[in-house]
Amino acid sequence: MANRNPSTAIPPAEQPFSTFQRACTERVNGQLERLMPAEHLLPARLHQAMRYATFNGGKRVRPLLVYATGLALGEGFERLDRSACAVELIHSYSLVHDDLPAMDDDDLRRGKPTCHRAYDEATAILVGDALQSLAFELLCGDEQVESAHRLEMVHLLARASGSRGMAGGQVLDIDAVGRRMTLPELENMHIYKTGALIRAAVQLGALASEAGPEQRRALDRYAKAVGLAFQVQDDILDVVADTHTLGKTRGKDQAADKPTYPSLLGLEGAREKAAELVEEALAALAGFGTAADQLRALARYVVARGH
Repeated sequence: MANRNPSTAIPPAEQPFSTFQRACTERVNGQLERLMPAEHLLPARLHQAMRYATFNGGKRVRPLLVYATGLALGEGFERLDRSACAVELIHSYSLVHDDLPAMDDDDLRRGKPTCHRAYDEATAILVGDALQSLAFELLCGDEQVESAHRLEMVHLLARASGSRGMAGGQVLDIDAVGRRMTLPELENMHIYKTGALIRAAVQLGALASEAGPEQRRALDRYAKAVGLAFQVQDDILDVVADTHTLGKTRGKDQAADKPTYPSLLGLEGAREKAAELVEEALAALAGFGTAADQLRALARYVVARGH
């Protein structure tokens, strides 16, 4: 597919991943700044807290996946911006709720006080609700994308966020505390909890870029492997990274007696599993040319990151 917006195209695939990552992060942050309610608008405290939870130094992996998918399919920034923002808003809301006392009960997120610590618990709950609603508002109002594709994108993101996706995975995670899980059970939990939104990010980019069915299936295989690899690396970092680098409390999973990949496979076994998943992701992109090189680099980044 020819690039519709060459003047605002995503950095070429041959550029270093760090250049692509920086450009896309700056782009989605700028779009979020523009599209989110201003801090002074009523209710000002809620809008301030929404921005606090969103602009807190996140890696923006999910928007990167949207943009990298568009690049692989020859698409430019404009048709991808709102999808990138929507998936990041869902992710930000999920982190606010994950940190609540009734959930993971954490005091730190990305090195800063969690939303309910910086504000209060009731505000944090409402921040999550408002960020989730805003995500769907942005998708519905995306005039860059045809209405039929918009409807499919809303359906896709809703499913990935709900009981058959991220929220359902969180329930499985809560139920898993204190009990031994098999590897297939652990993978199934994370296919829901972490993987569903990562797969949605790739599919949103594919839909906005008008990808064909075969391309979408291949991209979904890629995203499924990347989603699991991301979680494996998260589990590894909970063991080996310090709290300052991690940006959240180190060793929380072990302290909570949660099943993890290192607890099932050992640390080296978990690292081998992550490497295998990266190879699966790369194999899924065999039918794509060099335009998909940023997707390939992103898969490698997921298991090389230190936080």
